[in-house]
Amino acid sequence: MAARAHRHSPLAMMVLALLVEEPMHAYRMQQLIQEREKQDVVNVAQRNSIYQAVERLRRDELVRVSHTVRDERRPERTVYELTDAGRRTLDGWLVEALATPAREFPEFPAALSFLPLLPPAEAARQLERRAETLAARLREREAVLATVDLPRLFLVEDEYRLALLRTELDWVRGLAADLRAGTLTWSGEWLAGWTGTTGAAEG
Repeated sequence: MAARAHRHSPLAMMVLALLVEEPMHAYRMQQLIQEREKQDVVNVAQRNSIYQAVERLRRDELVRVSHTVRDERRPERTVYELTDAGRRTLDGWLVEALATPAREFPEFPAALSFLPLLPPAEAARQLERRAETLAARLREREAVLATVDLPRLFLVEDEYRLALLRTELDWVRGLAADLRAGTLTWSGEWLAGWTGTTGAAEG
């Protein structure tokens, strides 16, 4: 019988990785993600995201119930542990994620592909707003990391995110500057000559 293909996500990988450390309940996983500031790595915006991820992993037999714990001040909590299949699956996911660029479809490149639908001045204005947000995020992350005393091994994902932020910020600022200077521009008539349509924004 062929091995079952397990659907993976960053959150599923995080849950399995936490269980490599020790068995724990979902609330403890949530605490660790926040304490280690991994909420920028995995999406835990919804309160029950971790519980749903754990349940999917349990159904796929990648984790199993170890025991339950309860004290007088808290409700009963189910402690999960990693299965052998879970560890093998995690290793496979990590190898694939490290070696193979994923086909992702972020919103920003899609928006850039429709840039001519806005007048150049408006496009520049919105890109400048994006640059301000990126710069604020960059300052915030750099300030946080300046206070963290951890070996580099535990900060490589932060290095990567900072590198992406810096690169995007420089590129967005450059694009906005080109629009302001008129070295990149368009008009409805110019676009109609290229596309054969008149639905683009007027310059």
